Amino acid sequence: MDESKYIKFISNRKQVVLNIDSILYVQISGKNAEIHAAKNKVYVTRMTLAELQDMLGYSFIKIHRGCIVSAMAIHDITDKIELINGEDLEYTKRKKKQIIEQFRLIQRSIVNSFSDDNIPSTKEEYRKHYSTFDKLPFAFTDIEMVFDEEKHAVDWIFRYGNSALAELEKLPLEKLIGNSFGSLFNNMDSKWLRTYERATLYGEILEMIDYSPEIDTYLKIICFPTFKGHCGCILFDVADIEFTQNSDDAPKALERYLNGFRITTTEIN
Repeated sequence: MDESKYIKFISNRKQVVLNIDSILYVQISGKNAEIHAAKNKVYVTRMTLAELQDMLGYSFIKIHRGCIVSAMAIHDITDKIELINGEDLEYTKRKKKQIIEQFRLIQRSIVNSFSDDNIPSTKEEYRKHYSTFDKLPFAFTDIEMVFDEEKHAVDWIFRYGNSALAELEKLPLEKLIGNSFGSLFNNMDSKWLRTYERATLYGEILEMIDYSPEIDTYLKIICFPTFKGHCGCILFDVADIEFTQNSDDAPKALERYLNGFRITTTEIN
């Protein structure tokens, strides 16, 4: 374990060892520091913001006197700091230019650090790597995130897709693979972008159930990290999914699933 990528602290009378890359932001509340991490986890510990800033390193930006935020967690900076998990944070407006410059510098460093090691370099290599996905009865794709000059995620490129993906997207694979989503669909909805960016940068497994105006279909999408700068997506047309109850435990399992879905939806909106 690379100890430089982890911090240790006491929370709720237990020692916590936390990967720095999983931390979204830290907020001071009274004499306590609230560490907000991926997967909706919050840890409370007795530590000053300065101490935590020293432990977390250069990739965290101080946005006001009581808060530091990971540059990797920032989706955009407008009137508020917009995070990739949908949360908004207030910041010191008179320091907006300084915060944006620091964010761009760190984000550029993060994106440039994406390694090419073991990433397929041709369409044939991608097909070989994902050959077991070719005949799956549901759509699957590996996408590479596209970042602009300021290192904001702005689009993605289809690097692999199976025949079920072509059927769902209503386009032949020859047209999909190697092209960006934005170049194929002029009515691109940015809601997908934030979720894919979050899976790519934070390594989370995320689910979306939403309407796709691009193909006029209600979709269920499960996305997860694959290569550096990439994520994989499993896509279903919700009209094709039918829930079956095979035991008395099924409704309880479904209720737990839907309760978790409602929590995530509330936080994003």
